[in-house]
Amino acid sequence: MATPEELLTRNLHEVFGERDGDRRRAVIAELYDADVLFQDPEGAVRGREAIDGKVSALLDGAPASFVFRPTGPVRVSGDLGVLTWAFGPEGGEPAASGTDIALTEGGRIVRLHTLLD
Repeated sequence: MATPEELLTRNLHEVFGERDGDRRRAVIAELYDADVLFQDPEGAVRGREAIDGKVSALLDGAPASFVFRPTGPVRVSGDLGVLTWAFGPEGGEPAASGTDIALTEGGRIVRLHTLLD
């Protein structure tokens, strides 16, 4: 069963950082509960397809050179994980940064909240 640390790390790189839609959707199906709730400053969406739509829109609107990278270790307390990240050109100044907070259950993410800096 995946730990919150594994889920958040894979989520950053293999979901939010994955530009290939087929690969991203396969990982979403693996990491997220079917009824997952995702909330960011734009609002809340529910379900795997809605998350894929959010990620697709984000990546489609960003330069191809932009990548997500963690800015610290995943911190875990039981079934809750927290990961800080930056998004921008590899090796350059980030265009955005924030924090992901995930509630997990049964080795899947059931709630994901993103806070922007």
